[in-house]
Amino acid sequence: MTEAKKANAGINKIELLWKAYELMQVSKRMAESYEENKDVCSKYVHSTSRGHEAIQLATGLQLKEFDYASLYYRDESMLLGLGMEPYELMLQLMAKRDDPFSGGRTYYGHPSVKRKGLPIIPHQSSATGMQAIPATGMAHGIAYLESQKLMKGKEKPIVLCSLGDGSVTEGEVAEAFQMAVLKKLPIIYLIQDNGWGISATAKEMRAMDAFDYAAGFKGLARKRVDGSDFIKSFQVMKEAIAFVRAKRLPILIHATCPLLGHHTSGVRREWYRQEDLAAHQKRDPILILEKSLLKLKNSKEKIKEVKKRAIEKIKSHFDSALASADPEPTEFDTHEFAATPIKIEQGIRVPKKGEKVLMVDAALHAVDEILRKHPEALFYGQDVGRRLGGVFREAATLAQKYGDHRVFNTPIQEAYIVGSTAGMSAVGVKAIVEIQFADYIWPALNQLVEELSKSCYLSKGKFPIQSLIRVPIGAYGSGGPYHSGSIESTLLTIRGIKVVYPSNAADMKGLMKAAYYDPNPVVMLEHKGLYWSKVTGTAEAKTIEPDSEYILPLGIATIFQAANEEKIQSGESAVIITYGMGVYWAREASKNFVGRIEIVDLRTLNPIDWTLILESVKRHGRAFVLTEEPLMNSFAESLAGRISKECFNYLDAPVWTFGAANLPAVPLNSELEKMMLPNAEKVASEIEKLLVF
Repeated sequence: MTEAKKANAGINKIELLWKAYELMQVSKRMAESYEENKDVCSKYVHSTSRGHEAIQLATGLQLKEFDYASLYYRDESMLLGLGMEPYELMLQLMAKRDDPFSGGRTYYGHPSVKRKGLPIIPHQSSATGMQAIPATGMAHGIAYLESQKLMKGKEKPIVLCSLGDGSVTEGEVAEAFQMAVLKKLPIIYLIQDNGWGISATAKEMRAMDAFDYAAGFKGLARKRVDGSDFIKSFQVMKEAIAFVRAKRLPILIHATCPLLGHHTSGVRREWYRQEDLAAHQKRDPILILEKSLLKLKNSKEKIKEVKKRAIEKIKSHFDSALASADPEPTEFDTHEFAATPIKIEQGIRVPKKGEKVLMVDAALHAVDEILRKHPEALFYGQDVGRRLGGVFREAATLAQKYGDHRVFNTPIQEAYIVGSTAGMSAVGVKAIVEIQFADYIWPALNQLVEELSKSCYLSKGKFPIQSLIRVPIGAYGSGGPYHSGSIESTLLTIRGIKVVYPSNAADMKGLMKAAYYDPNPVVMLEHKGLYWSKVTGTAEAKTIEPDSEYILPLGIATIFQAANEEKIQSGESAVIITYGMGVYWAREASKNFVGRIEIVDLRTLNPIDWTLILESVKRHGRAFVLTEEPLMNSFAESLAGRISKECFNYLDAPVWTFGAANLPAVPLNSELEKMMLPNAEKVASEIEKLLVF
């Protein structure tokens, strides 16, 4: 417990009011100092809690160290109430080395806290409303751990999710509310409503406020409060916390607050707020609390003392923060990923009495073994529950074996499916989730990009997100424009995630295990045309099943087919670098060029096995990058460009590329689909061109 928390334990009402008032003055003086030192403080955009102090302190002073919180960028007073010092917040304001949240990497008021005595506050982005899903994921994970008696200690943690009223119009907030009531989760949604977005008013943006909106979510308790009044706010938050802690159900608190500062330092109030600023000033939480304190004996003298202490404290803290060290530039690229424990291939890939299995079954068995071994593991997504077990039967029997609490269907909410894994990870639950078809992953990109991919880097390693996201991908025979797409190039532009793409059953099982044990977000692309080996030429995707201990580290490519050494030495060979279905097109096409074609199966697209690629290109002098995606601006073209640059002196011909036609979708008609996509015949024609170049 921090000193601040110790000081608050068991304090009486008068002491509480003075404590809150002192923190309000500290917060106010911080905002004033930032204005007085604009030459320093305007270098980096920031917001302050001016006007929101009462509701924030009423909350921060009551959360416990075993609780969890997801805050937004105006919540500095809440952080003060939790026990953080102004100096620490100023280090983030100035992007200093010792910024306790990110080491100078992210904005002011964006906490990521894992410290004894304070609630756990995972990293979150600036994207408004996005925190609702990870926060709800935390509550979802807590509810699961409690249901299985896996929660350490006897405490009853809750989750606080802080949002601005304007952000509640985001669709992802609706997904969070839906799951909170559907699963009966222990979460408080604290909505701070100051009547403004940036320059747009509530009347312009919202047909109703968050309180009225929440009425549509049956099972979500609601309360209104004047968020400028500390006494009222403290009582309402006390009741809300007690309700969630005891009932393990969600509640929404709608707190109205004045906005007394700027939206941010970059969008100043004087530019657009002529009509209501004076009215907001009348609701200053500090003035309201002062009125209550002035009724007490010797209060005028004490108020003066509090103000003086705040001025002196903030000057001292500001000067210290300003004089502190900047980040070490050479450390700019640390913590993109957390280190994985899976370094070497483990287990037996080809057991002596092993039987061949389909790729889809290898995936099913891998998840089965994970769930059996790890009670903290969950598997969820659309239609993966007991009735269907996945549209490709990739989850068949799992719900029957492990129960609906561990393997379950979600609503059609791709954003929640992906984003909730961030919250699950924060509380120690390891989620395996599925997006039903790659073509439908787009609603999840907000969460994947803003929340999952950046967390490890921006929290400086405190909050890597363990998330295994399964995505069936690719064309498999007249699947049509919304069930046949390839998306790897889009995913590979996102830094901070790993992308895996197995081409056979053994790799599927080994990579699935490695992806689960990896502490980072991993997207596992699973080709639908290879699942059942029903597509002509894909029989080799069915392999002997590795044993239950088999793990294949991410980032290691393999030579799927070797070329004849004589052909290599005579300069008649080439290497095809590919993955997924491309492996089988290349294999079939290479039959026309006996001994001349090496095939490198990448298996993992990020991290990529550049060492093996480099060795193969140098050995053959001719390289061919093959993909199922439309070629223009693709990962394949990017890889070809890198090979051209770094292997230029070893190449005897241009780096060849081939992929699908550059069209926006895969057509339904089988003949049209055939025209668009690569196949063995087309690949053979391209190999011929490369070899005679």
